[in-house]
Amino acid sequence: MFKTNEYFDGKVKSIAYETVEGRATVGVMAQGEYEFGTSTVEYMTVISGQMEVMLPDATEWKTYKEFETYIVPKDAKFKVRVSGDTAYRCLYK
Repeated sequence: MFKTNEYFDGKVKSIAYETVEGRATVGVMAQGEYEFGTSTVEYMTVISGQMEVMLPDATEWKTYKEFETYIVPKDAKFKVRVSGDTAYRCLYK
């Protein structure tokens, strides 16, 4: 069944589920800046809004818009900034 997750005092919320490709979450981030860590490779797709992302080893923020995907390596930290409510899907591989 589904599992709900809440981070950063409720500013990031997601629902976990299983897909034919593997475990995934869909979620929403409120305006703010966040740092996440990975334990698997993560395929992050923006569903609504946009995200500014600082990937591991990057020196500049990159903006991802609706239906764009970025990949974060396993065992890494990355930063995300959103200027308004933003929805996403994360596929874990």
